[in-house]
Amino acid sequence: MKDMPRILLVKTSSMGDVIHNLPVIADIRAHHPKAIFDWVVEENFSDIPALHPDVNLVIPVAIRRWRRHLLAKATWQEMKAFKSQLGVQSYDFILDTQGLIKSAIISKLAKGSRHGQNKQSAREPLAARFYQHQHDSARNQHAVSRNRELAALALAYPVPTNLPDYGLPAAELAASTQTNMTLPQDYVMGLHATSRDSKLWPIAHWVTLGQYLSQQELTLLLPWATEAELDRAKAIAQKVPKAMILPKLGLARLSAIIARAKAAVGVDTGLAHLAVALKRPTIAIYTDTDPSLTGIYPGENTVAINLGGKSISTSPQEVIAVLTPIIS
Repeated sequence: MKDMPRILLVKTSSMGDVIHNLPVIADIRAHHPKAIFDWVVEENFSDIPALHPDVNLVIPVAIRRWRRHLLAKATWQEMKAFKSQLGVQSYDFILDTQGLIKSAIISKLAKGSRHGQNKQSAREPLAARFYQHQHDSARNQHAVSRNRELAALALAYPVPTNLPDYGLPAAELAASTQTNMTLPQDYVMGLHATSRDSKLWPIAHWVTLGQYLSQQELTLLLPWATEAELDRAKAIAQKVPKAMILPKLGLARLSAIIARAKAAVGVDTGLAHLAVALKRPTIAIYTDTDPSLTGIYPGENTVAINLGGKSISTSPQEVIAVLTPIIS
């Protein structure tokens, strides 16, 4: 193998999946210290790999947006430009850890040796046909472990057993001034927004948690991205003393704010995974999914606690009981 292998990582979405893929960089670097990494990612999540100091080039793709405007001339021009950009560089390894037909097609557009899951383990079995090298990565394990295993199989080093290193510069982000706003001295992130209503935690529960935090002289910070999420944040803040609704922020600025938090409490949302990657003590509340496969996953010296599960309700008192020793 080359002293300085060039590797293309294909993990486009969603936010949590992208964050789950970050540890493969540290794993590969442990065996190939001079490896160079490029990363194909959905444009909305491009800030995540861009935060990692070892990612050389972020290549945004806009499949979600292109699907909505497939007949537009601009869409086809962007697709052509994306294909051209992928064809510029040759790679020693193209590693698709997503296992979907769309990600497999992206890997096919790039130049190099393509690695992915075999048809028994890929999320979409047809994706395996696009890979020159297919690997068996068991599906009954957490996504972080699965990504790390696939990278180890592709680059022929032992499957790692240590805790993952997400590689984000948490201390540097916390010390940065890019947030450009006045923040409370001590705060807890309230990551209340998620992709499906079935994953939400009741507003009344957030209010109970926020009122408890206020009694502890802690501010509940509420981010949002859509108007519905803003309405939800307002409904919570209206009944919680000292609660603060953030302005609408990009992921880079929001990462700097999360990195300074005393802790984070969230539902099944990519921002909860981001908080863990930034080494913030994090509690994630699950109501409609199984956290054993996609829940928050701690790195070294990081507290990450999953509560609830599919059709399991979690009370604010349960969250407070777990959170209290963290914030104390």
